[in-house]
Amino acid sequence: MENSMDYQKIQTTAMTRKRIGVAVTYLFLAFWAVIVLFPFYWMILTSFKSYSAYNSEYIPKFFTLSPTLQNYADAFTAVPLGKYLANTALFTIITTTAMLFVIILAAFAFARLEFRGKNLAFLLFLSLMMIPNELVVITNFVTITNLDLRNSFPGLILPSITSVFYIYLLKENFEQIPDSLYYAAKVDGTSDLKYLLKVMIPISRPTLITITILKVIECWNSYVWPRLITDDQNYFLVSNGIQEIRENGFGRENIPAMMAAVVIISIPLILLFLVFRRKVMEGVSRGGTKG
Repeated sequence: MENSMDYQKIQTTAMTRKRIGVAVTYLFLAFWAVIVLFPFYWMILTSFKSYSAYNSEYIPKFFTLSPTLQNYADAFTAVPLGKYLANTALFTIITTTAMLFVIILAAFAFARLEFRGKNLAFLLFLSLMMIPNELVVITNFVTITNLDLRNSFPGLILPSITSVFYIYLLKENFEQIPDSLYYAAKVDGTSDLKYLLKVMIPISRPTLITITILKVIECWNSYVWPRLITDDQNYFLVSNGIQEIRENGFGRENIPAMMAAVVIISIPLILLFLVFRRKVMEGVSRGGTKG
């Protein structure tokens, strides 16, 4: 009887410790979530404040009793924000599509085809990741300028249609597919291209979706290259648009209108991530697992 009571006490103590541990974990996660999400809350809150109300706040307020949508209307009238959004969407779609075409073929070649010097070529290819981005930007700028492609969509798009990291990630994913499938397909007379389209791409779909989403985010947030290669408003992306809004739109002092423009620009990426968040996590975990 005494042993039974001692066992119950130990079990109760263990359950209590477990519950305390879970509670502490959730409290920490909730605190961290507040820290991460607060800038977004502040951005949205400020976008609904009028210019006069914002400037009259000697102590920042965490709420507003008189929200306004005027800042959102001004975001489309002070500068051609709609055109910037359209340019960015076009740039993102073309760049992402071209990049997928390039990296799929490159990853397939390194993962499945056999040719002399493949391992050395891939090693040299990976070494490109060691080159600082600043040097790549300079080289790309000189090349695009010499080709007379400044202030053009090809000039914006061409330097972004490949990625060493994405090729490596997809190659690792392709190599997880059993060789027996490839040899069986070859026995049936299936071409390499058909095997790639019918077998490898469907199996690697989670990773491809992850790469697509990450590339879309990268293109949408691209700042340095568009600022460097374009000075014509007809080719401005939203990253250029934010700077244009500050310099020639609302002015640097109209923070609420700036926040409204940032909210408009951020909404597509937020929605994209919310819709495909599970696919992103599945693709990342799959890419990092062997077997």
